[in-house]
This record gives sequence, C-alpha cells and structure tokens, in this order.
Amino acid sequence: MDNRKYLPFVIIAVITFIVLLSAFNRIFYRIEASERAVIFKTLSGELEKDNIIGPGWHVKAPWNEKYVYEVSENKVEETMDVLDKNGLNISVDVTVRFHPKYDAIGEIQENFRGDYIQRLVIPEARSTVRQVMGRYTAEEIYSTKRPEVEASIIEETREVLGADGNEVEMKSLLIRSIKLPEQIKTAIENKLKQEQEALAYQFRLDKEQSEAERKRIAAEGEAAANRIINSSLTPELLRMRGIEATKEIANSPNAKVIVIGSGDDGLPLILNGN
Repeated sequence: MDNRKYLPFVIIAVITFIVLLSAFNRIFYRIEASERAVIFKTLSGELEKDNIIGPGWHVKAPWNEKYVYEVSENKVEETMDVLDKNGLNISVDVTVRFHPKYDAIGEIQENFRGDYIQRLVIPEARSTVRQVMGRYTAEEIYSTKRPEVEASIIEETREVLGADGNEVEMKSLLIRSIKLPEQIKTAIENKLKQEQEALAYQFRLDKEQSEAERKRIAAEGEAAANRIINSSLTPELLRMRGIEATKEIANSPNAKVIVIGSGDDGLPLILNGN
C-alpha cells in the first residue's frame, strides 16, 4: 500500500494544527494574580493605557500586542559612591523596595517601554541618594544624623518615583551600610568616644554637685532646727521639765531617795535607794 499519497494531507493537518495553536495563544491569554497588562493596537498604533487588564482569562485580536507587568513588590540593591558636603568619597549600599501602581501600567509602558526599573527606579534612587548625602558631612551621615538622612532620601525618592508619568510606589528604602575611608572612620569614632567620655565626666560632676547641694541644704536645715530648739530652752522651761520628770520617777515602784533642792538650779537630786 502506498502511503505517500496521504503525505500532503498529513502535512496540511500539521500546519493547520500549528496555525490554530498559534492563533489560540494569540487570541486567548491569561493574566496571573500578581500581574497587570495593557494592550497595544497594532493597526491603529494606539496604546490602551487607560484600560488595565486584571487577573484571569482574556481575549484579544491576534494582531494586537499585550504588555504584561509584574505588580508584586520588587527590590533592587545598589552600591554607589557619593560625595559628602565636604567632597569626601563615601560608598553606600542601598536597598529599594517598590512596585508599579496597578492603574499606571499604561503610563509606564508609554514612557519607559517596560524597562522602568533600569530607566526609572535605579537612576532616580541613585540621584536622590547623591543629592541628599551631599547636604551632610561624613560624620553626620555615619553617626549623628543617619536617621535624618534616611528619612530625607525616602521622602524625596518617593516623590520622584510617584510623580505624574512615573507612577511607581516605593515601599521602603534602606541604607544597608556606609563605608568611609578607614582613617576618616577611625577619626570619627575617636571623636565620638571622646565626646561620650566628656559627657560621662560631666554627668559625674553634676551628680557630685547635686549631692553636695543636698548635704548643704540638709546641714542648714539641721542647724536652723537646733537654733530654734536652743532659743526655746529657757532656765524656767528646763526647771519645769525637771520637776515633771521628778514626779514621774517618784511615782515609779522602784526604791529611791529624793533630796529636795540639792541638784543644780534647785532641781531635786535622785539617789538610788537599793
């Protein structure tokens, strides 16, 4: 049996299957939950940037193109050299976390042709880091004002990336490390150490002065109390107190001998009678 006569039909069938499969893939497409898409109409040259395609199965004309964007959180890590306020070179490691805004995929495709990370996020992050750090000295960046520097970089980078036409939402920006020339780093650390020692010494001085002031006030109070007591101890008061004490002793059950008028200042003299 000659099967060669069926060969053209087999070839036609295979070609038809490939064409149908290709057409299916060109007509039907699926967008995942972490994706968004925008359609470009090839015939009219129009980008449907206001029609953002969400997750699920969709249909399009086979001659139109779709551009799919990952909209889940992304991250880039950059190492860059910057100059401080005094022109000192500093190496900085930065991490930027971001994602494109869901309804801004069309704007991003129109402006950056899909390569928005390399053409927008990284250049703007680098530029902002350099601008902000150029307003501070190495010592401030390394130690005293690091939180302020980070806050300024975050705020200014977020404004740039989220500007009209950019539409990228920055979630966070972290300065992972700051590397200074070793001699500058050592000088700054020694200065900070000396400042801490000076603060500790001043704290001890203040504490000792406070304690001395407390003792002085206590001594003055005690002296004033003694003066008041001494001024109130007149001979008549002392004599009266002695008589009262003598009466209490005389009424006690213990045996004793009391000689009236034999003590100093006319007070009774009490002798033990046992």
